[in-house]
Amino acid sequence: MPHANPDLHEILYCSNLATGLSPAVVGTIVAHARVRNAQRGVTGLLVFDGYRFCHHFEGPRDTTVRLMDRISDDPRHTDVRVVYEGPLEQRRYPRFEMGLADADLNFPDLEGLDGNEALARFLQLRPGYDVS
Repeated sequence: MPHANPDLHEILYCSNLATGLSPAVVGTIVAHARVRNAQRGVTGLLVFDGYRFCHHFEGPRDTTVRLMDRISDDPRHTDVRVVYEGPLEQRRYPRFEMGLADADLNFPDLEGLDGNEALARFLQLRPGYDVS
């Protein structure tokens, strides 16, 4: 059985857009994140339905943990909940510094799901997203 790369880590979290913010702010978030993520070796996919975020990202362990701390403190997010975190064998998003998918239907409803179950549900829905 393959073993996870001890330096590679993944985090999946869900949050809400802060009250009073326009969904247009997500374009700014993604533009800045793509530059920073490319510099730090972070790749991933952000799914946004106009109100809710579901973000799955990967990279060096220390970098991903620090990024999650920053996201948790970002006032543009509320109700931040990490639903999965753990080591990773190989990247799931080798070409995306930050892929963005708008979701109208099939937004990953991860309420009540945690750990491997939440990750499996997100990955099951991923092929259906139109990623930009």
